[in-house]
Amino acid sequence: MNNQQKEYPGLGLVETQYVELCKDGLKLDSGVTIGPVNVAYETYGTLSEQKDNAIMVCHALSGGAHAAGWHHGDRKPGWWDIMVGPGKAYDTDRYYVICPNLLGGCYGTTGPSSIDPKTGKPYGIRFPVVTVHDMVNLQIRLLDHLGIDQVLAVAGGSIGGMVVLQWAVSYPNRVRSVIAIATTHRHSPQQIAFNEVSRQSIMADPAWKNGDYYDGEGPKLGLAVARMIGHITYLSEPGMERKFGRRLRNRERYGYNFSKEFEVETYLEHQGQSFVERFDANSLLYITKALDYFDLSNGFDSLTEAFRGCPTVFLLIAFSSDWLYPPHQMKGVAKAIRRSGGDATYYEISSDYGHDAFLLEYKTQTPLIQSFLERTYRTHSIMDEKYNA
Repeated sequence: MNNQQKEYPGLGLVETQYVELCKDGLKLDSGVTIGPVNVAYETYGTLSEQKDNAIMVCHALSGGAHAAGWHHGDRKPGWWDIMVGPGKAYDTDRYYVICPNLLGGCYGTTGPSSIDPKTGKPYGIRFPVVTVHDMVNLQIRLLDHLGIDQVLAVAGGSIGGMVVLQWAVSYPNRVRSVIAIATTHRHSPQQIAFNEVSRQSIMADPAWKNGDYYDGEGPKLGLAVARMIGHITYLSEPGMERKFGRRLRNRERYGYNFSKEFEVETYLEHQGQSFVERFDANSLLYITKALDYFDLSNGFDSLTEAFRGCPTVFLLIAFSSDWLYPPHQMKGVAKAIRRSGGDATYYEISSDYGHDAFLLEYKTQTPLIQSFLERTYRTHSIMDEKYNA
């Protein structure tokens, strides 16, 4: 093993790629057309001659195209490196993995921090509101650019899970299987409420300046509070009890003031401050709004009808302590797919990591995903043959 392999294990050094798409425009659900649209993406592994081993991985709210491997100077690898790489769940010795940054993001794909070609300035909130469906439409354009007609699988957790479910409903002929993790088919009022509080914390910060803050520091305080709110929903009560309890930080007794005394307080402060350094506040507004608009049954008589005739096979994974996207929501998706005549495998994994379990519980997820992909790769389902007949 050479020094570079020691410094950058696994996939080693990788690079983000950029492409300009939709020069003819991308029509959004809002009725607005934008274009051209830049897309940042990374690929891992080798595309087969038959182009039948491609897997698209979709990131969560704060993620980006850098799913695995290392960039020069990284202190840690991509956000799902624990799952993507040689011999891992998404085995890059067998599969060609693609991870694009979502539309509206801030890691290279066009979003509110991008330059509006009409004005030469960042869009800010003049950027049109986007939906999960719009995000999928852009990913299809990326696949067309890569010359791939159909992917073996699309996989993702949280908002990434919503994106992959939308794939199956909107483009069933472009995807053979779906791996949806820790997600739902639509937001509940409680889930919308948490997102609205996060948005209001940003917009209430005077430094937000109605979205035109790119010539200054921006709404750092509001964004940090938004992240703190969100991060609480990613954890679980037993997990927080184990990790923090009521322990005090650097003191033995209460100070009877409003300083940060409990370990959980300083932890949340750290999460908020570190997020401010790497994420755009306007992108958080846009992506959380896309989450709230998401409803897979929209335009259908029911969720069951949304999946009717879909040949895609599904692996649905939930976690016992996830109260942001509780298991009963994923069970509902599995039931709807089965009622439609579809193929859905559902697993609930016992974990006290809460919603973050989809990023951490790799030992339990890996064998499930490996066997599911093996099944999908080696066999065409009867439903798939009927659909393409």
